[in-house]
Amino acid sequence: MPDPFHALESNVVLPVTLQRQLAEFRQKLWRVKVMEAAAAGVIGLLVSFLSVYALDRLGQTPGWVRLVILLGGTAAFAGFGPWWVHRWVWKHRREDELARLIARRYPGLGDRLLGVIELQHFHRGEGHSARLRIAAMEAVAAEVERRKLDDALPPQRHLKWSLAAGVLFLGVVSLFCISPRAGGNAVVRWFLPFSKTERYTFTRLERPPLTLAVPYGEPFEVRLMLAKDSDRRPPAGTGRYGLQPPLNAPLKNGAYVFTFPGQQEPGQVVFKIGDLRHVMRVEPVQRPSVESIVAHVTPPEYLGIPARDIDLKSGGLSAVSGSKLEIKLITQRPLRAAVYGPFHGDGDEVSGELQIEGHTATSPPLSVGNAPFEIPFIWTDEFGMTGDAGFRVRVDVLPDAAPAIYLQGIDRQKVLLPEETVDFELLAEDDFGVRLTGIEWKGEFGRPTDEKPAKGELFLGKGGPEERRLTKGIAFSPSAYGITPQRITLRGYAEDFLPGRGRVYSEPVILHVLTRDEHAQMLKAIFDRNISELEDLARRETSLLEENERLEQLPGAQLQGEEAREKLQHQERAEGESAERMKDLKQNMEQLMQDAARNGQIDKDTLKKMAESLRSLQELSGKDLPEVKEKLGDCQDPSSTPDKASKDMADAVDRQKKALEKMQASIESARDANKRFEAGTFVNRLKKAASEQEGIAGALVQAFSRILGVRMQTLDPSDQRRLGEVNRQQLNTAADIRWLQEDLAHYFARTQQEPFREILTAMRDEKIDVGLDELSKQILSNHSFQATDHSKRWAGKLNEWAARLGEKLGAAQQGGGEGGAPSAEDEDFEFMLRVMKMVQQEQDLRSRTRALEQLRRSHEFSSQP
Repeated sequence: MPDPFHALESNVVLPVTLQRQLAEFRQKLWRVKVMEAAAAGVIGLLVSFLSVYALDRLGQTPGWVRLVILLGGTAAFAGFGPWWVHRWVWKHRREDELARLIARRYPGLGDRLLGVIELQHFHRGEGHSARLRIAAMEAVAAEVERRKLDDALPPQRHLKWSLAAGVLFLGVVSLFCISPRAGGNAVVRWFLPFSKTERYTFTRLERPPLTLAVPYGEPFEVRLMLAKDSDRRPPAGTGRYGLQPPLNAPLKNGAYVFTFPGQQEPGQVVFKIGDLRHVMRVEPVQRPSVESIVAHVTPPEYLGIPARDIDLKSGGLSAVSGSKLEIKLITQRPLRAAVYGPFHGDGDEVSGELQIEGHTATSPPLSVGNAPFEIPFIWTDEFGMTGDAGFRVRVDVLPDAAPAIYLQGIDRQKVLLPEETVDFELLAEDDFGVRLTGIEWKGEFGRPTDEKPAKGELFLGKGGPEERRLTKGIAFSPSAYGITPQRITLRGYAEDFLPGRGRVYSEPVILHVLTRDEHAQMLKAIFDRNISELEDLARRETSLLEENERLEQLPGAQLQGEEAREKLQHQERAEGESAERMKDLKQNMEQLMQDAARNGQIDKDTLKKMAESLRSLQELSGKDLPEVKEKLGDCQDPSSTPDKASKDMADAVDRQKKALEKMQASIESARDANKRFEAGTFVNRLKKAASEQEGIAGALVQAFSRILGVRMQTLDPSDQRRLGEVNRQQLNTAADIRWLQEDLAHYFARTQQEPFREILTAMRDEKIDVGLDELSKQILSNHSFQATDHSKRWAGKLNEWAARLGEKLGAAQQGGGEGGAPSAEDEDFEFMLRVMKMVQQEQDLRSRTRALEQLRRSHEFSSQP
């Protein structure tokens, strides 16, 4: 049977009432301390957040400060709370730990309570009876029951701390309600202290710059735009550059504009606007300048000129209309942006952006119109600084001008025979290259004829885009090109590369291609002028001789006087002028001699007399007159003695007399030649009149099919005009015949040569002047058949008289040779004349060959596709 006492000893525990009281005490302790731990953690976090919020209102809180605040707040929540719970909860879970806590307030009760708690762990054999332990426990339990263990709890702060946490929480909620963006910003900056989240301010700016490059030494502006969502709009703000006096700027149009003086050293500007404090770094730098500017010019495609680069150091360029330009700017610093324009091209406003590549800005292709213009450029560098706002590139437009063409080495009017060749030069110039050149000619008859006037052209050569000057030699021979005697209008032409322009012509050259008869009449007129010039020179020389003879009579000493010396100087100058005029006359006579020999219809006696006169002129211009001038100069020599001066003056007079005699002999030879020349021209004039009458008849025959039997009033206007031209030619021919009769009468009166009287009598007997007037009336009445018959009749008569006069003149010249053999002098002259003609013929042949070769090349070019 088990022992009851033993059972009692093994089941000694604290009374139930005591256990219940201790459990309530522990539960209340734990609840209070857990609440305190939670409240303390919340207070720490809220205080930490509010600290960041408050500091951000004062200025920019550094990240490390926010980190310290965050760590302090989280330490209260994550460090203090667990430690507090560990201290008051974990370390007060057993009865003995609770007894010790109660002993702090009630030492005696606590000790007794701790003792009875220890008694329940005593076992049998340890000297304590179970009953006694139970009795002790019950006594302590009764004592504890009489007391309030709540008083033994440590100081309770959970209500205060909770109230504080609640107040802080309400404060945070109020902040979020008043300014949610500021609260949200503070949360981010508090929770993420090293994030790049900017401090929220109630005054906000629209992207304020942190750094700013400003022009070196120039005043600069800083424009701070107030953000549209700014909570506050302060009426003014301040800005301070370093330690310089602060500047104020009012709010105007949503911005604060600060104007700072020029700076040369880097610094900081501190702006204060409301609760905003903004710091900006300022770097004074030189404005971005252009190191070089190059234009890439692409000429119009039709020119065939390659594109080229032009260095625009002068700020301008010239380009042909239709070109394309690309402007390239190279600056000292990398660029951020660049624009060109606006400028006006051909009426439209042009502007745009440049393509940026580092230091280089390139414009798109710009068209060059017809008017000059200037292109403004503005660029911004990597610092946002603009360059010179007045930078412009001037573009001068070069219109593709028409070619300029000239015929050089030829007179504007020239007379020649058909077999002669005119050598001249064609010069063509164009600003952008000559494409090709050539000449054109068009003939015009001065009298009615059934022949067609000449018309043609000759290609001379091709040029190229780079050939701005093209020179071509030309040999123009009427006979080589099948041109009969007529008036030729000759023009050079050139073409450039401009599409649709066509040919550009030179000033015309008029070539009078003459018959030999017309040529002889022209030479006669020239010979008359030369004789008149020679006679004038003789009269002038006679006057000079008379003055020199008066000077010769002066004594030697007086001849060296001042008055005589001035007269001698005048005489010397006058003699020099006579020598120069004689030289010019000699050249004219030489050209006349060559032309007369070329004509072939002028008799040799006339040419011989002309040659004698020319020989005298050569001696006078080359020797005689210059010697007289030289002797007059010797008279003025200061080193000469009076006797020497008188001797030199006598020599000058003697030489001048001989020169004057030779001049008179030359005049006589020229007059004799002119008489012979004049006699020969009558034959040519008769032939010319006959040719004109034949031309009139031919023109009427050509129009028979349209004008026969038709009244003048009903004729076609073109036929009326042609008949009018024929009539004018008939009137001119009639006038020439009347002049011819008068000249024949005068010539016969001077020479009394019988052949001229016979021809004059025949013309008067035939009443040719009356017949020609009647012919004119027939033409005006369109009696064309009768007019044609009469015109042919008078042409035959004129040819008959010309042949009769020519025969008689030839017979007279042959009979004048005294019936003997020709002299040696005549034979020499005839030989020289034949040699001269042979040389001329050879030169003409060579020139015509060159002209034909040019014609062949022209045909080859025209046949090319």
